[in-house]
Amino acid sequence: MDTVFIRPDVKAFVDFLNSATTPKLHEMPIEQGREMMRSQRALADAEPMPLAVVRDVSIPGPAGTIPARLYDPRENREPGPAIVYFHGGGFVVGDLDSHDPICREIAQEMDLPLIAVDYRLAPENPWPAAPADCEAAARWIAQSPDALGRQVTGLILAGDSAGGTLSAVTAIALRDQQASVPLLAQWLIYPAIDLENSARYTSYQHFSEGFLLSHDAMIWFNDCYQSDMSHWRASPLRADLAGLPPTLVITAALDPLRDQGRAYAAALIEAGVETIHLEAPGIIHGFVNLRKAIPSSAEDIQKCLNLLKCVIADAGKARP
Repeated sequence: MDTVFIRPDVKAFVDFLNSATTPKLHEMPIEQGREMMRSQRALADAEPMPLAVVRDVSIPGPAGTIPARLYDPRENREPGPAIVYFHGGGFVVGDLDSHDPICREIAQEMDLPLIAVDYRLAPENPWPAAPADCEAAARWIAQSPDALGRQVTGLILAGDSAGGTLSAVTAIALRDQQASVPLLAQWLIYPAIDLENSARYTSYQHFSEGFLLSHDAMIWFNDCYQSDMSHWRASPLRADLAGLPPTLVITAALDPLRDQGRAYAAALIEAGVETIHLEAPGIIHGFVNLRKAIPSSAEDIQKCLNLLKCVIADAGKARP
């Protein structure tokens, strides 16, 4: 591999990680790994910003209640779109608390209500539990239930890593059977889009060791998830992508999943979907949760949000 550009703050962070002698996430008992991810937020991510509304809600799901959290910078709001956010964590770790800071920032910067969804995790709840929960949550939110206290006129699906995968899968499901309101856009942040063929991509070969997200961790995540990797609900690159909403795809240059995101953006464009692809240079997977550890990531997140504003503003306009 040729010499690659890595930002100074990213290099300092990965050097620290690579020198650590503590067990890795995939080497721990499941619950310990989940607690580690939650506790790392205070060390690696930005401080949560105050919002007018931060309220837990319960969503009826296919196997019981799905915990969720409503974020809104406004106490009262006129009818309008809402963002539905699915957290990352390899389908195994992550929850409402691990992604609380980024959800607050998205809601604040977009000036939109955001509902974060705490879908069922593997291995206790293997695939397709997670996509089933995410689809059910999106359909419930589209109905403007009284528990939200907001009239939702359209959905924007968003998520990072595994949550990006779940956003893509949910978007396909809502295209095939529309929810109560239109799907306006999707925002996929370094998603895993082709689980079956991950190791074939050049970025996987170059960045699956020493850049946070490792080969061993990805194998562990997949083993826990127990998906049919050839099915579009696990690998959405295998689906017919025509008719999907305008899409913003974000990749990180030093991410083993980078080329999957690139491939999905290209496939969307080939299918006639309005698509913007932004690649953050010199940075690793997971950067939206690493604003304290990698200060330069704040600028990347702001670029993403600026582009998302453009996508949403343009959504629904008549096309020639």
